Amino acid sequence: METEEGEDRTPLLKESQPGTVPVCCSARYNLALLAFFGFFLLYALRVNLSVALVDMVEPNTSLAKNTTSNVCPEHSSAINVPRNTTGEKYSWDADTQGWILGSFFYGYIITQIPGGYLASKIGGKLLLGFGVFGTSVFTLLTPLAANLGVGYLIAVRALEGLGEGVTFPAMHSMWSSWAPPLERSKLLSISYAGAQLGTVVSLPLSGLICYYMNWVYVFYIFGALGVLWFFFWMWLVSDTPETHRSISHAEREYILSSLKDQLSTQKSVPWRRILESLPLWAIVVAHFSYNWTFYTLLTLLPTYMKEILRFDAQENGFLSALPYFGCWLCIILSGQIADYLREKQNLSTVCVRKCFTLIGMIGPAMFLVAAGFIGCNYALAVAFVTISTTLGGFCTSGYSINHLDIAPSYAGILLGITNSFATIPGMVGPVIAKNLTHNNTVGEWQTVFYIAASINLFGAIFFALFASGEVQDWAVSGYHLHRN
Repeated sequence: METEEGEDRTPLLKESQPGTVPVCCSARYNLALLAFFGFFLLYALRVNLSVALVDMVEPNTSLAKNTTSNVCPEHSSAINVPRNTTGEKYSWDADTQGWILGSFFYGYIITQIPGGYLASKIGGKLLLGFGVFGTSVFTLLTPLAANLGVGYLIAVRALEGLGEGVTFPAMHSMWSSWAPPLERSKLLSISYAGAQLGTVVSLPLSGLICYYMNWVYVFYIFGALGVLWFFFWMWLVSDTPETHRSISHAEREYILSSLKDQLSTQKSVPWRRILESLPLWAIVVAHFSYNWTFYTLLTLLPTYMKEILRFDAQENGFLSALPYFGCWLCIILSGQIADYLREKQNLSTVCVRKCFTLIGMIGPAMFLVAAGFIGCNYALAVAFVTISTTLGGFCTSGYSINHLDIAPSYAGILLGITNSFATIPGMVGPVIAKNLTHNNTVGEWQTVFYIAASINLFGAIFFALFASGEVQDWAVSGYHLHRN
């Protein structure tokens, strides 16, 4: 029986009001917090190479050292401390560095869809736990691989990608059982905001470790923390509210009753219907477009800071992290605002998702293009890149969690599909950008920013035209349409 439009949101919370289910110390928010730290470490493990690589390469290897001196004046550091130079140096040219930075994504893309499928069969807890554990172990092996040769380093980074590839689909799959519909933006924004804070902390911390210690400790410290997190995760987390040891009866009933019309009991996955779904392809295009800008900046911002704006490694780490600190704040706030608009202001899910995606993709495109035009104005360059990345945080409450709106039962698989396409920019973006910036001139970097902004703009428009906020008919038992 069709649900009347005017009753769209009442059934979700009628059985147990959130007021009777405390947020503080609740099982679902504890899960969000542990996931937050997990994604914090995953991104720390992912981006530390971007900073360490600046220290791993012999200065005279790159043409950039000679060609940048007359672009912008040297930006001297306020702190004059002798830096540690004991780390091994390697003679890798710009193209080789591009392949090293991109190699992670060759592993990452392979396990996306299998990760989503496995999570739907065996649960996300084991998959996410061992994904972080595997990534951490290979991070600990990175210095050894670098000593053995560039081929070994590329292989180890690809293996790290294999481990990390299952994590987002596994987490999405877990949230399909844990997140009440009107708390989705809040819970998912908390858990995935860890990724941004991991970037924020690891970029400057990696810079400091390279500066005062040795680049090998970048990999040893973060790798060891990842192994430690794994034990906490396995001890404290459960796949579903039903299997959780310490969840209150009220919270279990609240979560289960809010999801009862949204989940499918079908054993088989409707692959054909999934691949024919236009709302899914809207997410694919948006995800691909956003990640092109995100990964280009993530892997190459330290290089841009060093070679164009001439900041040293220590300042570089802090300034490279600033944009992601802004993005982290924006993710947390936008998650709260999105659910407030849906619950209190009665805005439809699709309206909120489209608006947040447009802000989170068109805003960054504009400021990224502007960043290429201010030459050597350090303050403006950092400000524009920071604003660009900060606004991108709106996307977490936009296309990024739309999988759970359109097919909660298959959210892990859907994320695996969209993230497979969205990983391609991580593989080719840094390589293309490195090839476009051989001489490290401002003009070459403008081209990199133009390409990223154009792709962002296209993705935003496509999502606005074809996205949906409703559970799709193929995603629920008996093909019953239920609105969010």
